[in-house]
Amino acid sequence: MRAKIRANRSSYDEILCLYGDCGTGGELDRVLGGGLVPGALVLLGGSPGIGKSTLTNMVLGHLQHAGARTLYVSGEESAEQVRLRAERLSDSALQVPILAETDLDAVLDVLAAQAPQVCVIDSVQTLRAADLSGAPGSVGQVREVAARIMELAKARAMAVILVGHVTKDGALAGPRVLEHLVDCVLQFEGERERTYRTVRAVKNRFGATDEIGVFEMGDRGLAEEIAQDVLFLGEGGERAAGAAVFAGIEGTRPVLVEIQALVAPSLLGTPRRAVVGWEPSRLAMVLAVLEAHGGMKLGQYDVYLNVAGGLRIMEPAADLAAAAALISSLTGASLPRDAVYFGEIALSGSVRAVAHPGLRLKEAAKLGFAKAFAPPLPRADGEGANIAVQPIGTVATLVALIASSAVETRAARAGAPARSGVTN
Repeated sequence: MRAKIRANRSSYDEILCLYGDCGTGGELDRVLGGGLVPGALVLLGGSPGIGKSTLTNMVLGHLQHAGARTLYVSGEESAEQVRLRAERLSDSALQVPILAETDLDAVLDVLAAQAPQVCVIDSVQTLRAADLSGAPGSVGQVREVAARIMELAKARAMAVILVGHVTKDGALAGPRVLEHLVDCVLQFEGERERTYRTVRAVKNRFGATDEIGVFEMGDRGLAEEIAQDVLFLGEGGERAAGAAVFAGIEGTRPVLVEIQALVAPSLLGTPRRAVVGWEPSRLAMVLAVLEAHGGMKLGQYDVYLNVAGGLRIMEPAADLAAAAALISSLTGASLPRDAVYFGEIALSGSVRAVAHPGLRLKEAAKLGFAKAFAPPLPRADGEGANIAVQPIGTVATLVALIASSAVETRAARAGAPARSGVTN
């Protein structure tokens, strides 16, 4: 991994590239919009143990190796503890100067004297201004700490990464004004039991907020080179009933991810609706449309929906894949293993076109998929994708296709001739 500094700050071109050349594929650079802008404040939040300190250690290590002046301020660990973590990352991470201090005035004095180009403060909730009452991490303390660090960073063109705590609900801890003060808010997400992590921009004054960066936590820190079919497409072998592959877009990156659904008879008066990685309101809407326009009777079933790999899907184009997974689970029909799904479902039951269908199709073809179920597309959108597109104009069409497949499967198992039709 290389890092470099570009010149000409007036046009935001002087950016510090954290992972590789600016704009050419570095995961964190991609999320930040190309790299760190001098004078920018970046707030990095994430659950305890997710890898925030590892990420920031690696960032400073790459920049230190490239010749940038760096400083790591730790309010939670001693210098020796930070060094122990840096030893397993890289030799350059060991060269990063460390300041273990919680007094804000002392930290500001060191920053003013050493004038690093990039500084990490881990974490902003541990610093305390001596002239203010209140414990470290209180609303007044966090507000004052962030404001005074911002003044120095802007005056000295110093890029500062503030590591922040999160609440039990996953929101950034501290006053809301903290998010307004900073230039960029990054959310570091993932499950501690799994090795995969994603970085998502919630706010970014210097770039888009719809990009994600994907990492894998290993013995030597965070790695960027991850096979997408391993990360988001589940295990190998035959795809089980209730699993559909969604061809999505995260920013400029096409992402294929498996959506898993389970529809089971409910023993409760009010059936359960549980969803992980998708908006619960969209699941409720898709279920209502399937009942109203697809003839699916789901009122007496518990419904569970999960997005594989810990990814959180934001775009409505996942409606069609979610619907296909739900229908597949209810009917018991396995969906074609070499097929992907994308399309937005309207309340009328129609399937609407979505942005960038060509990118979705090309990525699916690159990963070995041969067929796509999607809204009717102009011919130009499918050119060069080398993948067959099955147009789906309505939810009723999707239900009929999957239900007829279920009938054929049951008939084949019973040794009887298949009879087409839709089952509810």
